[in-house]
Amino acid sequence: MNTLDLSRWQFGITTVYHFIFVPLTIGLSALVAGMQTAWHRTKNPLYLRMTRFFGKLFLINFAMGVVTGIVQEFQFGMNWSDYSRFVGDVFGAPLAMEGLLAFFLESTFLGLWIFGWDRLPPRLHLATIWLASIGTMLSAYFILAANSWMQHPVGYRIDPETGRAELTSIWEVLTNSTALVTFPHVIFAALLTGGLFVAGVSAWHLARRREVQLFRRATRAGLIVSLVAAIGVTVSGDLQARVMTEQQPMKMAAAEALYETSAPASFSLLTIGSLDGGEELWSLRVPHVLSFMATGEPNGTVEGVNDVQRAYEQRYGPGSYTPVIPITYWTFRLMIGFGFLAGLLAVAGLWLTRGGRLPSGPWFHRAALAGIALPFLANTMGWIFTEMGRQPWVVMGLMRTRDGVSPDVSTAEVVTSLTVLTLLYAALAVVAVALMARHARKGPPPQDQAPAADEPVPAFSY
Repeated sequence: MNTLDLSRWQFGITTVYHFIFVPLTIGLSALVAGMQTAWHRTKNPLYLRMTRFFGKLFLINFAMGVVTGIVQEFQFGMNWSDYSRFVGDVFGAPLAMEGLLAFFLESTFLGLWIFGWDRLPPRLHLATIWLASIGTMLSAYFILAANSWMQHPVGYRIDPETGRAELTSIWEVLTNSTALVTFPHVIFAALLTGGLFVAGVSAWHLARRREVQLFRRATRAGLIVSLVAAIGVTVSGDLQARVMTEQQPMKMAAAEALYETSAPASFSLLTIGSLDGGEELWSLRVPHVLSFMATGEPNGTVEGVNDVQRAYEQRYGPGSYTPVIPITYWTFRLMIGFGFLAGLLAVAGLWLTRGGRLPSGPWFHRAALAGIALPFLANTMGWIFTEMGRQPWVVMGLMRTRDGVSPDVSTAEVVTSLTVLTLLYAALAVVAVALMARHARKGPPPQDQAPAADEPVPAFSY
């Protein structure tokens, strides 16, 4: 491997690892805020204990997300200095807004929430967790706006003297059509992640008949949020696919391994053939589905890889503009498949717990616990598809990935940083899983430790 390949591996590993924590942070913050709202309105101590229990898990995850996210900023200067020089004026603006506005908003109000239980008026304290939750969503929006500029650059000009991209309109960057369809998709995916996490942890306790009343309510709440979020993911993903087809037709063609333009175009659930997609031995297809996903019409035309390649050669010059087809093909399907299973689990769980019922057999509890992984897998597959499907571009139509790597960084230096970061992140994974599992198994504070409605609530203790 050369410096470019190693740098891509390093950025991919650290980014995917960091993105594990982000959706759970966004989803859990909203769910915990909802739990505290229920306690504020009803004064039912079950909701307070629920808030404290899942709030502690949220804080552990938030801390891990902050630690792993710091590395992302440094990599732009470490391994991708040419990219940073080229896009810094544009790309840095939403990143600065994320750090100075969104992150300080969420971290400040999260601190007030942690230490303000017995110091702030109840309504004001409730507002702090909602503002922290809004801050996590704003943070996601600014990051997605920066990434969307890489997918569909707008609001810039190329300086004729320096050759750098310069910002002309921050409003165009922040209202990029790519960002506007990506943001709700990510937020719904985050709520799905948080909902199934709450349901899975609660189901583990229900299987042992611990705190049945509390965890049945938590299970139902998590499943309801998961079902609504799964529907939102489907609708927003459909809109996102059409925008993607318009802006990056190669990505949609690669998602289906569609080499020749077709109208109508079918969607293959499974294909057996050569790794490059050039030869198909057998496939299981659903007619018209790809056309509808790409164009909104069941008989719409979907451009194939070969036609898009020829068009790109005429526009950008000689070279290969085709991403790695097996990766785009399978990550696209795995993203959809894991998301579908997550929604199906939410439907099954709500049916089994209707009318005050509790599942009698062990299979639901095991499925719910294992189902925690489903949205994480879907999120990871979707992120890999989004970034790998754009290749060979690091900024679509403006800069190829090979041109963004740092020219003065040696292969040995990248090997060293890749090894160190991978081992460090593996250690952090052990710590994160151990902490989350420990507090999840411990359960909420005992009933006799819950204060009455008119008593102050002490701050978190560890």
